[in-house]
Parts: sequence; C-alpha cells; structure tokens
Amino acid sequence: MTTTLSLGCWDYDRVKAVLDGRVTVNGFALKPTVMAPTDIFARAFTEAPFDVSELSLSSYMLQVANGNCAYVAIPAFLSRAFRHGGIFVRADRGIKKPKDLQGRLVGVPEYQMTMAMWVRGILQDEHGVDFRNIRWRTGGLHHAGRKERLALDLPAAMDVKPIGATDTLNGLLAAGELDAVVAPTMPAAFLAGDANVRRLFADPVAAERAYYKKTGMFPIMHVLGLRRTIADKHPNLAAELFRAFVKARDMALTELKVTAEASANRVMLPWFAAEWEATRALMGEGVWTYGVEKNIKELEAACRYSEEQNLAPRRLAVDELFHPATRDLADA
Repeated sequence: MTTTLSLGCWDYDRVKAVLDGRVTVNGFALKPTVMAPTDIFARAFTEAPFDVSELSLSSYMLQVANGNCAYVAIPAFLSRAFRHGGIFVRADRGIKKPKDLQGRLVGVPEYQMTMAMWVRGILQDEHGVDFRNIRWRTGGLHHAGRKERLALDLPAAMDVKPIGATDTLNGLLAAGELDAVVAPTMPAAFLAGDANVRRLFADPVAAERAYYKKTGMFPIMHVLGLRRTIADKHPNLAAELFRAFVKARDMALTELKVTAEASANRVMLPWFAAEWEATRALMGEGVWTYGVEKNIKELEAACRYSEEQNLAPRRLAVDELFHPATRDLADA
C-alpha cells in the first residue's frame, strides 16, 4: 500500500521534478503544497502541518538545541544564497565599510533568521565587525507586524528590540530612522532609486565571488525536514527522500546546462550563458551540492554562528542535525 505524505516547499527549479511527479519516492506518494518559505516557516516551527517540509536552517538549529523540533533534517539544501547584496545602508551616514556598522541602528526582519545569522557571521569573520555592538531592530520589511517566530534568550547587554507595531523597516530606512537594513528582499526605497539608500557593497557579486574564492563556502539557508514520528516509523524514508531530491536537482542542473549551451537562448536574460560559464568556472560542476561531507564547512560555520550569536543555547554538532541514515550518503 502506498502512503501519502504532505510536502510543503517553494517551487524552486531544483525541486520541480518532485513537485510535478517526474521523480517519485518508493512506496510513498507526495502531496505537495507550494508556499513561500516565510509562510511555511511561520507554521513549520509551531503547528508543523507538513509531513515533509522546507525548514529555515537557523530556526531548525535553535529548536534542535532546545530539544523541541518536530522534524529531523535531510541534507538536501533547498535554498542557498550569498548575502553580501542584502545589506542596505543610508548614504548620508558615513557608512563606507562594514566596520562602520558598529554602533549603528540596523533593521532586520527577524534576529534569528538564517540570512541574518550568515550576514553577522560573515561580517564578523571577514571584516572584524562585532555584531554585539550593533543595535538591532526587528520587524517587517514592507508589511508591519512581523515578529520573531521563535522565542529568543539574548544577553541583557544586546540591544535587540522590535520596531513599532505600524512601522516597516523600509519606511524607517527611507525616513532616516534606521542607519541600515539587512533583508533578503530589496527595500522599496532602494528599488525606487532613493539617493539616500544604497548597498553596503557597491559590487555585491564581486564581493560574494571573492568570499567564495577565499572560504569555499556557499551559505546554506534552508534544509528539508521529515516529521520525526514518520522517520521513526519508516527508517528508510529519509534516505529515499534524499535520493529523490538529489535526482530532481540533477535534472534541474541538466536543464540549465542545455539552456546555456543551446544555439538559441530560451530565457530572456541576454547573458545567461555567460553567467553559467562564470559560475561553473568558479564553483565547478557541482554548483549546488547536497550531502553532509561536501558541505561540512558551511554546516560547522552555521553551528558556530548559532551559538556565538546567542541563538542556540549550546554549540551543536553537525551530526545532531541530520537523520542518521543520511549522514554518510554521497551527493551523486
């Protein structure tokens, strides 16, 4: 008998073959719900409605460290992103380099969100920025009312507070009431060409490439989670899910390669092929790796950042994060 499992995730190119049924899981039928990550996470770490769910890495680590997560992760990294381009500053505050952020008032949607965790870690490791000396303000970028999805236990000396109930980070940045904003989405003020809002890194792509060339790390944002009760009942399922998502990713990579090397461009980006070639030249054929061993540097850094930034109450070991059956699976 086939068991149906609910799946909640965004429709990334690397998961579409799972969503549309081209890739299946032996003995199981996946019933997908496509939902934006922010909406999934707001539910995954409270009511946990999906059997298989996309998860914020930072939120997942926080719950694992506290011993109260409904999911166990599988090392299929549905979202990864370099984040130098997500730091926006007021142009009239004399913020010329990363260390100028110290002592400033900086907005972020949630202190514990994975993007913010990586930005703080990168600023600390690569630019000597003490994130503890930044005054953090949390809230929605364009919509008022966003709150931390998980309770935090921060030291009293850290200045982390929510913005007003009717305020937005974008509005406060545009009004000059914040010195900077760290966010995965570009603030509307920046998109509108506000002369007072610019990126901290003038050429974020160059900064991100330099970061990768130096560290070899491609930051992990989201993992795949399997409900622990189901994982216990079906001990082979975690490994089967890993293999299915690897296969779906491989199909997406093949499609990208075929598109980039075609004689006629199938997409509307004129330099798509050039970007493919540049990325492959820097990162190799495996531009989006799965599995623990190939990502051990990123995972160890994330565990360190979570503890250093007072998110997880202790330093997690990488082996604590993933289902044991997936720990040694190779990325095909």
